[in-house]
Amino acid sequence: MPASSQSVSALQTPALLVDAQSFDANLAAMSEALPGPRLRPHVKAHKCSELARRQKEAGHDHFTCATIREMEVMAGAGLGADLLLANEVVDASRLTVLAERGHRVTVAVDSLATVDAVVAAHISEVLIDVNVGLPRCGCDPTEAGSLADEARRRGVTVRGVMGYEGHAVGVEDRAERTRQVGESMAVLLAAHADVGGDIVSAGGTGSFDINDAATEIQAGSYALMDTAYGKLELPFRPALSVLATIISVNRAGWAVADCGLKALGMDHGNPSLAGEWAAGLVWFCSDEHVTFSPPDGMALPKVGDRVEVLPAHIDPTVAYHAQMHVVDAAHDEVLDVWAVDMRGW
Repeated sequence: MPASSQSVSALQTPALLVDAQSFDANLAAMSEALPGPRLRPHVKAHKCSELARRQKEAGHDHFTCATIREMEVMAGAGLGADLLLANEVVDASRLTVLAERGHRVTVAVDSLATVDAVVAAHISEVLIDVNVGLPRCGCDPTEAGSLADEARRRGVTVRGVMGYEGHAVGVEDRAERTRQVGESMAVLLAAHADVGGDIVSAGGTGSFDINDAATEIQAGSYALMDTAYGKLELPFRPALSVLATIISVNRAGWAVADCGLKALGMDHGNPSLAGEWAAGLVWFCSDEHVTFSPPDGMALPKVGDRVEVLPAHIDPTVAYHAQMHVVDAAHDEVLDVWAVDMRGW
Protein backbone atom coordinates (compact mmCIF):
# COMPACT_ATOMS: atom_id res chain seq x y z
CA MET A 1 0.00 0.00 0.00
CA PRO A 2 1.21 3.60 -0.54
CA ALA A 3 3.21 5.05 2.32
CA SER A 4 1.24 8.34 2.74
CA SER A 5 4.37 10.53 2.68
CA GLN A 6 5.91 8.96 5.76
CA SER A 7 9.58 9.62 6.44
CA VAL A 8 12.08 6.88 7.25
CA SER A 9 13.26 8.78 10.31
CA ALA A 10 9.72 8.73 11.75
CA LEU A 11 9.32 4.95 11.64
CA GLN A 12 8.86 3.06 14.87
CA THR A 13 11.73 0.63 15.32
CA PRO A 14 12.75 -2.05 14.73
CA ALA A 15 11.50 -1.62 11.16
CA LEU A 16 12.29 -3.66 8.08
CA LEU A 17 13.62 -1.50 5.22
CA VAL A 18 14.00 -2.31 1.53
CA ASP A 19 16.20 0.08 -0.40
CA ALA A 20 14.24 0.65 -3.60
CA GLN A 21 17.24 1.39 -5.81
CA SER A 22 19.21 -1.69 -4.74
CA PHE A 23 16.13 -3.89 -4.95
CA ASP A 24 15.39 -2.78 -8.51
CA ALA A 25 19.01 -3.35 -9.49
CA ASN A 26 18.95 -6.88 -8.07
CA LEU A 27 15.82 -7.82 -10.01
CA ALA A 28 17.28 -6.37 -13.20
CA ALA A 29 20.57 -8.23 -12.75
CA MET A 30 18.82 -11.56 -12.23
CA SER A 31 16.42 -11.01 -15.12
CA GLU A 32 19.36 -10.46 -17.42
CA ALA A 33 21.21 -13.53 -16.11
CA LEU A 34 18.22 -15.91 -15.93
CA PRO A 35 15.33 -14.62 -18.03
CA GLY A 36 11.81 -16.02 -17.97
CA PRO A 37 11.41 -19.67 -16.92
CA ARG A 38 15.15 -20.09 -16.26
CA LEU A 39 14.39 -18.68 -12.80
CA ARG A 40 11.69 -19.96 -10.45
CA PRO A 41 12.05 -17.43 -7.59
CA HIS A 42 11.78 -18.89 -4.11
CA VAL A 43 9.34 -16.78 -2.11
CA LYS A 44 10.44 -18.23 1.24
CA ALA A 45 13.23 -15.65 1.20
CA HIS A 46 10.84 -12.70 1.43
CA LYS A 47 7.32 -14.04 2.16
CA CYS A 48 5.76 -11.03 0.46
CA SER A 49 3.30 -11.28 -2.44
CA GLU A 50 3.89 -7.64 -3.45
CA LEU A 51 7.58 -8.36 -3.81
CA ALA A 52 6.72 -11.50 -5.81
CA ARG A 53 4.56 -9.35 -8.07
CA ARG A 54 7.63 -7.26 -8.88
CA GLN A 55 9.49 -10.47 -9.71
CA LYS A 56 6.71 -11.39 -12.09
CA GLU A 57 6.91 -7.94 -13.69
CA ALA A 58 10.62 -8.64 -14.18
CA GLY A 59 9.70 -11.70 -16.26
CA HIS A 60 9.47 -14.52 -13.74
CA ASP A 61 5.98 -15.96 -13.29
CA HIS A 62 6.84 -19.48 -12.06
CA PHE A 63 7.42 -19.53 -8.31
CA THR A 64 8.84 -21.81 -5.62
CA CYS A 65 7.22 -22.04 -2.20
CA ALA A 66 8.28 -23.70 1.05
CA THR A 67 4.93 -23.84 2.86
CA ILE A 68 1.30 -24.39 2.05
CA ARG A 69 0.59 -20.92 3.43
CA GLU A 70 2.91 -19.45 0.80
CA MET A 71 1.10 -21.42 -1.91
CA GLU A 72 -2.29 -20.13 -0.73
CA VAL A 73 -1.25 -16.49 -0.56
CA MET A 74 0.49 -16.58 -3.94
CA ALA A 75 -2.57 -18.10 -5.56
CA GLY A 76 -4.86 -15.61 -3.85
CA ALA A 77 -2.70 -12.76 -5.16
CA GLY A 78 -3.13 -13.96 -8.73
CA LEU A 79 0.39 -15.38 -8.89
CA GLY A 80 -0.57 -19.03 -9.26
CA ALA A 81 0.29 -19.67 -12.91
CA ASP A 82 2.87 -22.30 -11.90
CA LEU A 83 3.55 -22.89 -8.22
CA LEU A 84 5.98 -25.49 -6.88
CA LEU A 85 5.80 -26.61 -3.26
CA ALA A 86 9.46 -27.58 -2.97
CA ASN A 87 8.89 -29.38 0.29
CA GLU A 88 7.41 -32.70 1.33
CA VAL A 89 4.03 -32.71 3.08
CA VAL A 90 1.99 -35.59 4.45
CA ASP A 91 -1.25 -33.60 4.36
CA ALA A 92 -1.75 -31.67 1.13
CA SER A 93 -5.51 -31.28 1.51
CA ARG A 94 -5.37 -27.46 1.63
CA LEU A 95 -3.89 -27.49 -1.87
CA THR A 96 -6.95 -29.19 -3.36
CA VAL A 97 -8.93 -25.95 -3.62
CA LEU A 98 -6.03 -24.23 -5.39
CA ALA A 99 -5.95 -26.90 -8.07
CA GLU A 100 -9.75 -26.82 -8.38
CA ARG A 101 -9.57 -23.06 -9.00
CA GLY A 102 -7.22 -23.53 -11.92
CA HIS A 103 -3.87 -22.74 -10.32
CA ARG A 104 -1.05 -25.00 -11.47
CA VAL A 105 0.20 -26.84 -8.39
CA THR A 106 3.25 -29.12 -8.33
CA VAL A 107 4.52 -30.79 -5.17
CA ALA A 108 7.90 -32.32 -4.35
CA VAL A 109 7.77 -35.95 -3.25
CA ASP A 110 10.48 -38.29 -2.03
CA SER A 111 8.56 -41.31 -0.71
CA LEU A 112 5.43 -43.37 -1.26
CA ALA A 113 3.87 -41.64 1.75
CA THR A 114 4.26 -38.21 0.17
CA VAL A 115 2.92 -39.54 -3.14
CA ASP A 116 -0.09 -40.82 -1.18
CA ALA A 117 -0.63 -37.32 0.24
CA VAL A 118 -0.61 -35.81 -3.25
CA VAL A 119 -3.05 -38.38 -4.59
CA ALA A 120 -5.39 -37.89 -1.62
CA ALA A 121 -5.44 -34.14 -2.31
CA HIS A 122 -6.17 -34.68 -6.03
CA ILE A 123 -2.94 -32.93 -7.03
CA SER A 124 -1.93 -34.12 -10.46
CA GLU A 125 1.72 -33.05 -10.82
CA VAL A 126 4.91 -33.74 -8.86
CA LEU A 127 8.67 -33.44 -8.99
CA ILE A 128 10.78 -36.27 -7.60
CA ASP A 129 12.97 -34.74 -4.90
CA VAL A 130 16.44 -36.30 -4.95
CA ASN A 131 19.13 -36.14 -2.27
CA VAL A 132 22.15 -34.60 -4.02
CA GLY A 133 24.37 -34.24 -0.95
CA LEU A 134 22.55 -32.07 1.58
CA PRO A 135 21.39 -34.41 4.39
CA ARG A 136 17.80 -33.21 4.38
CA CYS A 137 14.84 -34.23 2.21
CA GLY A 138 15.17 -36.15 -1.04
CA CYS A 139 15.09 -39.82 -1.97
CA ASP A 140 18.17 -41.89 -2.67
CA PRO A 141 19.14 -41.21 -6.30
CA THR A 142 18.89 -44.93 -7.12
CA GLU A 143 15.25 -44.94 -5.99
CA ALA A 144 14.09 -41.93 -8.00
CA GLY A 145 13.07 -43.88 -11.10
CA SER A 146 10.97 -46.43 -9.23
CA LEU A 147 9.26 -43.68 -7.21
CA ALA A 148 8.42 -41.87 -10.45
CA ASP A 149 7.02 -45.08 -11.92
CA GLU A 150 4.80 -45.59 -8.87
CA ALA A 151 3.55 -42.00 -9.02
CA ARG A 152 2.60 -42.47 -12.66
CA ARG A 153 0.82 -45.72 -11.81
CA ARG A 154 -1.22 -43.69 -9.33
CA GLY A 155 -2.27 -41.31 -12.12
CA VAL A 156 0.15 -38.49 -11.26
CA THR A 157 2.17 -36.62 -13.87
CA VAL A 158 5.88 -36.52 -13.05
CA ARG A 159 7.25 -33.25 -14.41
CA GLY A 160 10.87 -34.10 -13.62
CA VAL A 161 13.28 -33.93 -10.70
CA MET A 162 14.39 -31.51 -8.02
CA GLY A 163 17.57 -31.48 -5.95
CA TYR A 164 18.98 -28.76 -3.75
CA GLU A 165 22.75 -28.38 -3.43
CA GLY A 166 22.30 -26.39 -0.24
CA HIS A 167 25.54 -27.66 1.25
CA ALA A 168 27.41 -26.01 -1.65
CA VAL A 169 25.66 -22.70 -2.36
CA GLY A 170 27.32 -20.84 0.52
CA VAL A 171 30.89 -22.06 -0.01
CA GLU A 172 32.97 -18.88 -0.22
CA ASP A 173 35.67 -20.15 -2.58
CA ARG A 174 34.10 -19.96 -6.03
CA ALA A 175 36.17 -22.77 -7.53
CA GLU A 176 35.28 -25.12 -4.68
CA ARG A 177 31.64 -24.04 -4.84
CA THR A 178 31.60 -24.78 -8.56
CA ARG A 179 33.15 -28.20 -8.00
CA GLN A 180 30.61 -29.18 -5.33
CA VAL A 181 27.67 -27.90 -7.38
CA GLY A 182 28.91 -29.93 -10.35
CA GLU A 183 29.12 -33.09 -8.28
CA SER A 184 25.58 -32.60 -7.00
CA MET A 185 24.17 -31.93 -10.44
CA ALA A 186 25.83 -35.05 -11.85
CA VAL A 187 23.84 -37.01 -9.29
CA LEU A 188 20.64 -35.17 -10.16
CA LEU A 189 21.06 -35.63 -13.90
CA ALA A 190 21.63 -39.36 -13.44
CA ALA A 191 18.39 -39.55 -11.47
CA HIS A 192 16.64 -37.47 -14.12
CA ALA A 193 17.65 -40.02 -16.75
CA ASP A 194 15.68 -42.61 -14.75
CA VAL A 195 12.73 -40.32 -13.97
CA GLY A 196 12.17 -38.38 -17.19
CA GLY A 197 10.15 -35.19 -17.52
CA ASP A 198 11.00 -31.71 -18.72
CA ILE A 199 12.18 -30.15 -15.46
CA VAL A 200 15.47 -30.27 -13.59
CA SER A 201 14.89 -27.86 -10.70
CA ALA A 202 17.76 -26.89 -8.40
CA GLY A 203 20.04 -24.14 -7.26
CA GLY A 204 19.93 -21.00 -5.20
CA THR A 205 21.38 -17.52 -5.09
CA GLY A 206 24.86 -18.86 -4.41
CA SER A 207 24.88 -21.10 -7.49
CA PHE A 208 22.64 -19.17 -9.89
CA ASP A 209 25.47 -18.54 -12.36
CA ILE A 210 27.42 -21.80 -12.01
CA ASN A 211 24.60 -24.35 -12.11
CA ASP A 212 24.12 -24.91 -15.84
CA ALA A 213 22.61 -28.37 -15.42
CA ALA A 214 19.26 -27.24 -14.04
CA THR A 215 16.50 -26.11 -16.37
CA GLU A 216 15.30 -23.74 -13.64
CA ILE A 217 17.02 -22.15 -10.64
CA GLN A 218 15.20 -21.68 -7.33
CA ALA A 219 17.04 -18.55 -6.16
CA GLY A 220 15.28 -16.23 -3.74
CA SER A 221 17.74 -14.31 -1.57
CA TYR A 222 19.13 -12.38 -4.55
CA ALA A 223 16.26 -9.87 -4.38
CA LEU A 224 17.15 -8.58 -0.91
CA MET A 225 20.49 -10.23 -0.04
CA ASP A 226 22.14 -10.76 3.34
CA THR A 227 25.67 -10.68 4.69
CA ALA A 228 26.18 -14.44 4.32
CA TYR A 229 25.60 -14.30 0.56
CA GLY A 230 27.40 -10.96 0.49
CA LYS A 231 30.66 -12.82 1.08
CA LEU A 232 30.39 -14.56 -2.31
CA GLU A 233 30.96 -11.47 -4.48
CA LEU A 234 27.69 -11.90 -6.34
CA PRO A 235 26.27 -9.17 -8.62
CA PHE A 236 23.55 -8.28 -6.11
CA ARG A 237 23.43 -5.42 -3.63
CA PRO A 238 22.35 -5.51 0.01
CA ALA A 239 18.79 -4.19 -0.19
CA LEU A 240 17.37 -5.26 3.18
CA SER A 241 18.15 -3.80 6.59
CA VAL A 242 16.50 -3.44 9.96
CA LEU A 243 16.25 0.15 11.17
CA ALA A 244 16.98 0.38 14.89
CA THR A 245 17.14 3.11 17.52
CA ILE A 246 19.94 3.60 20.03
CA ILE A 247 18.30 3.13 23.43
CA SER A 248 21.34 3.05 25.72
CA VAL A 249 24.96 4.23 25.63
CA ASN A 250 27.71 3.31 28.06
CA ARG A 251 30.80 5.51 28.43
CA ALA A 252 32.89 2.37 28.80
CA GLY A 253 32.59 2.00 25.02
CA TRP A 254 29.40 0.38 23.85
CA ALA A 255 25.92 1.24 22.62
CA VAL A 256 22.67 -0.72 22.50
CA ALA A 257 20.01 -0.58 19.77
CA ASP A 258 16.49 -2.04 19.86
CA CYS A 259 17.07 -4.82 17.33
CA GLY A 260 17.74 -8.22 18.82
CA LEU A 261 16.97 -11.91 18.46
CA LYS A 262 13.26 -11.26 17.98
CA ALA A 263 13.93 -9.09 14.93
CA LEU A 264 16.86 -10.95 13.30
CA GLY A 265 17.59 -14.41 11.96
CA MET A 266 20.78 -15.42 13.77
CA ASP A 267 21.51 -18.92 12.43
CA HIS A 268 24.21 -17.52 10.10
CA GLY A 269 25.83 -15.47 12.85
CA ASN A 270 25.78 -11.91 14.11
CA PRO A 271 24.40 -9.08 11.98
CA SER A 272 26.54 -6.25 10.70
CA LEU A 273 26.05 -2.49 10.78
CA ALA A 274 25.54 -0.28 7.75
CA GLY A 275 26.58 3.22 6.75
CA GLU A 276 28.88 5.18 9.03
CA TRP A 277 28.79 2.35 11.57
CA ALA A 278 29.86 -0.34 9.09
CA ALA A 279 33.29 -0.82 10.66
CA GLY A 280 31.78 -1.09 14.13
CA LEU A 281 31.85 -4.35 16.05
CA VAL A 282 28.65 -6.16 17.01
CA TRP A 283 29.35 -7.77 20.37
CA PHE A 284 26.19 -9.84 20.73
CA CYS A 285 22.41 -9.87 20.34
CA SER A 286 19.91 -10.57 23.09
CA ASP A 287 16.13 -10.72 22.93
CA GLU A 288 15.45 -7.04 22.17
CA HIS A 289 18.98 -5.66 21.94
CA VAL A 290 22.07 -5.52 19.74
CA THR A 291 25.17 -4.39 21.62
CA PHE A 292 28.00 -2.87 19.58
CA SER A 293 31.03 -0.63 19.73
CA PRO A 294 31.65 2.12 17.15
CA PRO A 295 34.50 2.05 14.64
CA ASP A 296 37.93 2.97 16.02
CA GLY A 297 38.23 6.69 16.51
CA MET A 298 34.52 7.33 16.18
CA ALA A 299 32.46 8.76 19.03
CA LEU A 300 29.69 6.79 20.61
CA PRO A 301 26.21 7.50 19.25
CA LYS A 302 23.60 9.31 21.29
CA VAL A 303 20.40 7.84 22.66
CA GLY A 304 17.77 8.34 19.98
CA ASP A 305 20.18 8.05 17.05
CA ARG A 306 19.31 5.55 14.32
CA VAL A 307 21.41 2.69 12.93
CA GLU A 308 20.71 0.19 10.15
CA VAL A 309 21.42 -3.44 10.95
CA LEU A 310 22.23 -5.89 8.15
CA PRO A 311 21.07 -9.47 8.84
CA ALA A 312 23.24 -12.47 8.10
CA HIS A 313 20.19 -14.47 6.94
CA ILE A 314 17.20 -12.72 5.40
CA ASP A 315 14.69 -15.59 5.35
CA PRO A 316 14.07 -15.88 9.11
CA THR A 317 14.67 -12.15 9.59
CA VAL A 318 11.79 -11.21 7.28
CA ALA A 319 9.52 -13.79 8.92
CA TYR A 320 9.78 -11.90 12.23
CA HIS A 321 8.23 -8.75 10.72
CA ALA A 322 4.65 -7.97 9.68
CA GLN A 323 5.63 -5.50 6.98
CA MET A 324 8.54 -4.08 5.03
CA HIS A 325 9.05 -0.43 4.11
CA VAL A 326 10.29 0.34 0.62
CA VAL A 327 12.43 3.42 0.98
CA ASP A 328 14.40 6.08 -0.80
CA ALA A 329 16.95 6.51 1.96
CA ALA A 330 18.72 9.42 0.27
CA HIS A 331 15.55 11.49 0.60
CA ASP A 332 14.35 10.02 3.92
CA GLU A 333 11.18 8.84 2.19
CA VAL A 334 9.04 5.72 2.60
CA LEU A 335 7.79 4.96 -0.91
CA ASP A 336 5.57 2.00 -0.11
CA VAL A 337 4.67 -0.48 2.61
CA TRP A 338 4.37 -4.17 1.74
CA ALA A 339 2.78 -6.73 4.00
CA VAL A 340 4.83 -9.80 4.81
CA ASP A 341 1.67 -11.73 4.09
CA MET A 342 3.13 -15.23 3.70
CA ARG A 343 4.23 -15.57 7.32
CA GLY A 344 2.97 -18.65 9.14
CA TRP A 345 2.11 -22.11 7.93
